[in-house]
Amino acid sequence: MARLARHVERALAEVELSPAQYRVLIFLSEVDSAMASALASRLDVSRPSVTTLVDGLVTRGYVERRPACDDRRRVEHRLTAPGQDALEHADHAVEARLGQLAARLEDRDRRAAYTGLKAWRTALTKAREALLAQP
Repeated sequence: MARLARHVERALAEVELSPAQYRVLIFLSEVDSAMASALASRLDVSRPSVTTLVDGLVTRGYVERRPACDDRRRVEHRLTAPGQDALEHADHAVEARLGQLAARLEDRDRRAAYTGLKAWRTALTKAREALLAQP
């Protein structure tokens, strides 16, 4: 897994994103907006770390900060259109890198690898849904 993760990191570096920034973009693409505390919880990092992480995305125009509608003291984070584009470029870069690796496999093993990735995606999606459903 660590070796595969390193290839993903390299693909993200090509589009000038860190894995943590990529995770922020993914999370924000799944919700309308998120507070820093939700981002910190989702990424399993401290709130100050989230601030530093998001600062770079805000500077690049990928994320915007807005006062929360219900409490102007709180700040919401939203994915912007350029942020969505950056996420799509990152997804393509990762898919291309994984495709290069998969091309080294025999057809049967390549199909099994993709089937395995799809199964992990399903498991991760279900785990996220269960977590979000908790009160």
